[in-house]
Amino acid sequence: MQQSTRSHCGKFGLLFIPCQLGGEFQYTYNKIVSMQREEMIHKTNASALRKTETRAQAPPVSAQQKRVMELKRFSQQLQNVHPNVLAKHLRRSVLYQDKDVVIINKPYGVPVRDDSGATSISSVLPVLSKLMDGVKVKSDSQLLPCLSLDKETTGALLLARTEEALEKILNQVITVGVPVPSEGLIDIPIIEREVTGPQPHFKMALSPLFRMNDTGDSVIKVRAHRQAQSAATKYRVLDSSSGCSLVELQPLSGVKHQMRVHLAFALACPILGDHKYSHWSKLAPQKLPERVLGRLGLEQSKIRYLPLHLHARQLTLPGTSQNDINVSSPLPKYFSQTLSQLHLKFPDEKEE
Repeated sequence: MQQSTRSHCGKFGLLFIPCQLGGEFQYTYNKIVSMQREEMIHKTNASALRKTETRAQAPPVSAQQKRVMELKRFSQQLQNVHPNVLAKHLRRSVLYQDKDVVIINKPYGVPVRDDSGATSISSVLPVLSKLMDGVKVKSDSQLLPCLSLDKETTGALLLARTEEALEKILNQVITVGVPVPSEGLIDIPIIEREVTGPQPHFKMALSPLFRMNDTGDSVIKVRAHRQAQSAATKYRVLDSSSGCSLVELQPLSGVKHQMRVHLAFALACPILGDHKYSHWSKLAPQKLPERVLGRLGLEQSKIRYLPLHLHARQLTLPGTSQNDINVSSPLPKYFSQTLSQLHLKFPDEKEE
């Protein structure tokens, strides 16, 4: 009877050992499994501990660094999304619409036009036209951008189905430096020039109609360059603090990078975050004074992430009735936070 039991256990258990050894084998097997489980738990805990120590040892990231890095990721996501996704985002950002015009709040980092084939606002306008519910759209009409804001510019962007006479657009910028005088008109033509050197590139530049004479006691008129474009910009300083200024700009012409060039080269007060026009002879991140870096809580090595602080705040269109159409665009979060850090305020906030 004992032999029969051993054969039965050996046959159906597929263990070629006597059945009376089964208890000892099961004990050994359980012990091995328990040891392996404890080893896996130990490795998992050690790995989690190393990750915790790595996070603890990582240098702290300032709030401003987090904001600009998030902004950079956000802008890249919008550029790489499907055109329908961008069109839906623009539909949600509409500030004003009627049967002839649409005004949207342009997001940061998205170009109005892009000849390279990348996703741009112009490329999704046919889809946006179809999404404009509640507006009677002619079958042969299509939205077209009337003003071409820079890729890094935010704010009110006018789209029209017919030619519209734009009366006025007001921009708010933060400049590095204080413009002198505090209010005026910059009327200097602009031309595109090639910058030679280790990093050859093209930039818009001033093409003045006047220059100092040889003795330096008067100015003389020079012949206008035939490729230069007339450009005029009104400006007004709203507030100054911490070596920076909040400035209101009204472009009276539509030359490429006009406001950036006039501020950087005519007033020597480049826009905060303008890495292109803060230097003439090289391509490099904007160099900021230590005082400004301290206010922003940034290191110079991280300035490349600082966005351009140029926002199209208010747009005015001539109305069909006696009243004009005035549309305001809210400031982006990063712009408002920078104003707070630099202790800059709008005139109406000072009166409160």
